[in-house]
Amino acid sequence: MQLLENCAQLQAWCREARSSSPLHFVPTMGALHSGHRSLITRAARKLGAADPRVLVSVFVNPLQFGPNEDFGHYPRSLEADAALAEAAGAAALFAPSVAELYPEGQEELTRVQPPQSLQQGLCGRHRPGHFDGVATVVLRLLGLIRPDQLLLGEKDWQQLVILQRVVGDLGLPVQVIGCPTQREADGLALSSRNRYLTPAQRQRAAALPRALTAAAAAPLPAGTPLEAATAGVRQQLEQAGLVVDYVETVCPRSLKPRAELSGLTLLAAAAHCGPSRLIDHVFLMSRAPIVAIDGPAGAGKSTVTRAFAERLGLIYLDTGAMYRAVTWLVQQSGVEAGDADAVAPLLQDLDLQLSTGAAGRQRVSVNGHDVTEAIRSPEVTAQVSVVAAHGCVRDALTRQQQAMGERGGLVAEGRDIGTAVFPDAELKVFLTATVAERARRRALDLEQRGFAVPALAELEAQIAERDHLDSSRAVAPLTQAADAEELITDGLSIDAVIEQLVQLFRQRVPHDAWPEPGS
Repeated sequence: MQLLENCAQLQAWCREARSSSPLHFVPTMGALHSGHRSLITRAARKLGAADPRVLVSVFVNPLQFGPNEDFGHYPRSLEADAALAEAAGAAALFAPSVAELYPEGQEELTRVQPPQSLQQGLCGRHRPGHFDGVATVVLRLLGLIRPDQLLLGEKDWQQLVILQRVVGDLGLPVQVIGCPTQREADGLALSSRNRYLTPAQRQRAAALPRALTAAAAAPLPAGTPLEAATAGVRQQLEQAGLVVDYVETVCPRSLKPRAELSGLTLLAAAAHCGPSRLIDHVFLMSRAPIVAIDGPAGAGKSTVTRAFAERLGLIYLDTGAMYRAVTWLVQQSGVEAGDADAVAPLLQDLDLQLSTGAAGRQRVSVNGHDVTEAIRSPEVTAQVSVVAAHGCVRDALTRQQQAMGERGGLVAEGRDIGTAVFPDAELKVFLTATVAERARRRALDLEQRGFAVPALAELEAQIAERDHLDSSRAVAPLTQAADAEELITDGLSIDAVIEQLVQLFRQRVPHDAWPEPGS
């Protein structure tokens, strides 16, 4: 690992690094611990075929310390920091002096001021000017380094939100990645300032995560007033001998105060324990997250949704398989697919089950018959849009799907998931591809399943016709929800699509609210 001490060395190293690899950046104030190690390790994680180069900075930034704060005795241990960073996978460590980073002096420095609306509550109220100093130094470093990714811990949630906003507002070509909060065995969030605590203070400090965790232990119904939760946390902190700065509930993205539970809500607190100021948070939810993935036939929804669900520990709800199963039942019953009056009676005693079989593969059964393979036949494919267009079919299956989603924690794919079934989903995606690409994929799928493969021109015509039927039907037509993210999959590998879905999910649901399995 290279140690870089001035801006000329830094820029030369960055030019060389960017020429051959993605460049990922982890800014720190030093006194590195296991939380920083996790950031560096995540930054070094291979993405596809690329091995990123990781740069770590160590700089105790005077701009973000108030007059009576601990700038003078903030822990500094460059040799130990360098050893930890190198062991975690860093390729270089940038450790400039204040004069090197601010050569014209602090008074002559061009400063960055994030929106005041993001600084009015939480730590911003108690540390005026702090986030201006954070944004200024990070923008200075980004200008020098020009990384592809900037990795920050979710522990400092307000800081993360502010820097994401600043980067977005200024149109900087860097992706800001939030990473999970790392904790001690007793739950205390890792912090360089924890080393200030005596053993007795350290025991008292554990009351902060304990109180927050207790407040988030049970799901609360949407609309629940949150005053009791904040008062309860404050009382527990004061009983433990902590001096409370604040206990607040806010919208996670706007950071505006929230008096009652409405979607994902941040419950955050700050308190003093001896010489240390501790911050921590939890997320309150009325249910687990829901992801709705819509799009036309053949866009690859089933394949990527299944893998995406497994990656995030969500239940996979294949609504397309449900409509295919009803279509199979209609065909087996000898009923005309276009006759809604004849189809409706088949739904009265319908027993449609989705289950997980060997190797995590989804199994589909209708009235006790395993139809997992049968519903993928060309005959079912040709009629599913006709059957799905009936109001009685959509009403019956929508009710069943919504019942499955009452507790959340699932990802569903289909044609109207974000518009009709789960309009309040945390993430809505419209996954699509060109007709030519979808025809190519359909031909490959038919060949692998042992079915006859029509000419590509015929498949393209079939897909275009199905798009027309799906988008023009009277009941729940295929349309992109106004708040859905469009994701065009042409030229993307399955892994690349999944990675983009994960990134979209994390923009709305942080790791601290919904950890990935095994993290």
